Amino acid sequence: MKDPIDDRKRLRLRPAVKAHQASDDQVDRPAGGVSRRRMLGGMAAGAGAVALGPTGVLGRPAAAVAEEARPGGLCTAAGSQNFGRMFPGLPSFAKPSAQLYAALLDIGKAGGILDAKDELGAGPKNLIIDPALSLINRDNPTHTAGVTFMGQFMDHDVTFDASSALYDGKASFAATEPEAARNFRTPAFNLDTVYGDGFVAGQLLYDPANRAKLRIGTGGRFEDMPRDENGTAIIGDPRNDENLVVSGLHQAFILFHNNAVDGLRQAGVTETGEAFARARQLTTWHYHWMILHQFLPLFVGQGTVNDVLRQGPRFYRPRAGAFMPVEFQGAAYRFGHSMVRPSYRANLAGDTAPGNVGGPFFGFVFDPSNEGSADPADLRGGFRSPRRFIGWQTFFDFGDGQAKFTKRIDTKISTPLMNLPLGVIASHDGPTSLPQRNLLRQVTWSLPSGQLLAQRMGMAPLSPGDLRELAGYGLGLERSTPLWYYGLKEAEVTQDGLRLGPVAGRIVAEVIIGLLQLDPESYLRAQPSWQPTLSSHLGRGQFDMVDFLTLAGVAPDQRGQ
Repeated sequence: MKDPIDDRKRLRLRPAVKAHQASDDQVDRPAGGVSRRRMLGGMAAGAGAVALGPTGVLGRPAAAVAEEARPGGLCTAAGSQNFGRMFPGLPSFAKPSAQLYAALLDIGKAGGILDAKDELGAGPKNLIIDPALSLINRDNPTHTAGVTFMGQFMDHDVTFDASSALYDGKASFAATEPEAARNFRTPAFNLDTVYGDGFVAGQLLYDPANRAKLRIGTGGRFEDMPRDENGTAIIGDPRNDENLVVSGLHQAFILFHNNAVDGLRQAGVTETGEAFARARQLTTWHYHWMILHQFLPLFVGQGTVNDVLRQGPRFYRPRAGAFMPVEFQGAAYRFGHSMVRPSYRANLAGDTAPGNVGGPFFGFVFDPSNEGSADPADLRGGFRSPRRFIGWQTFFDFGDGQAKFTKRIDTKISTPLMNLPLGVIASHDGPTSLPQRNLLRQVTWSLPSGQLLAQRMGMAPLSPGDLRELAGYGLGLERSTPLWYYGLKEAEVTQDGLRLGPVAGRIVAEVIIGLLQLDPESYLRAQPSWQPTLSSHLGRGQFDMVDFLTLAGVAPDQRGQ
């Protein structure tokens, strides 16, 4: 477990990770075919934006967050490293009882009402290429497959609950008070999962031969996480090695930063600390731009984003600086679980298994039957082999017709998520059904019902008829629904699953925008008029994930894919 620290520092690596000698894990990666003129021009334009100082990249102390936060807010939290509530004082959706416990387990079980009942026997490839196998678990034509995993990457950047207990089914269960629970991530999109606590203190994350750069691993066909002798990723948050796709995103952020260092040095920035700070700011601010202009509008709709930006937040109004509310962490933002496909095409030409030499690598997102394999056939992380890399044309639209879609946001969860490998559960305990864990978490935090939040927010709640599948449990869950389930059903009923509905969407939009506005090192707070300094390679006029991956050197055409 990593130790939590204050807003001006980053989470440290676990003490058990050993120091490493310089090896092929610390190679200096080239820009991967990125135009040097474009890279240098962008880096030079961005180089002057950083005001270095003893208090951080922007020279502003973290205490400024508390001093400048909106006064008289509605939210509660004991501190930025603790969880809190957006809506304090509201009752839980239900009282703990053995009957409630049984109902929540039944709702979230394999074969239950949340299970999409995917035909896993058809194999991972057929579940992608045969639309007839996905009539219930429908595609979302507005979201490419990578949106799901970018949402996961963002979540890992701002929230990590490693201490609260899941509801155990006892009427005497003592719910966790959010204000007393530690968030093991800083509530800011500051990429501390990538940077740790900086190249001075977090030495294992950085290239010993070039301290302004992050370490990148090798040994497979392309880059990998830097790993120790046991194959454990040497990164700021082990969850970013949970699956191949989020691992690939983490590696892309490493390479983007390293290429930014190269560009800055060629533009005349030679001092190591300054090169690191400016490269980090460029990486982070381009990340913030994508969150605000690409991903958040996909999650909640552009109209909701515009309203929060223009009118300000109505409900996420911290009294003393940014914190992570459990309505977001435990419920609304977990909408991404319904977007996960049962299987993915990881790449187009990486599978060297017998009979498929050089062909596409298809795999279930998780397959428990692969436990113990040195090169699993599913897409779990933690392993290195030539086929275990991401071909990004599957996950984002490079204009070649190869991009696949996410699933819609609804009450149908892909069947592989009904039985997770213990290795991807932070607490390494049961139950292993992700929907069951999400539902029990509503009791852990004493979260209010979706209907009660709709009323508090001045919105029309869903009707009991919209939630009729819950009536049979005899607990009134169709009238007082767990917030996570309500958010999925709200998206399904009001938005046809294309984006979040009004209650969950407002929570997600206000928290994400709020975290950016309250962070003194975000562009939205420090320099709101800033725009990306690196050009859009497709000429679309707005920097997006395709541009980011291209500048990281991992685009398909840069790899001959």
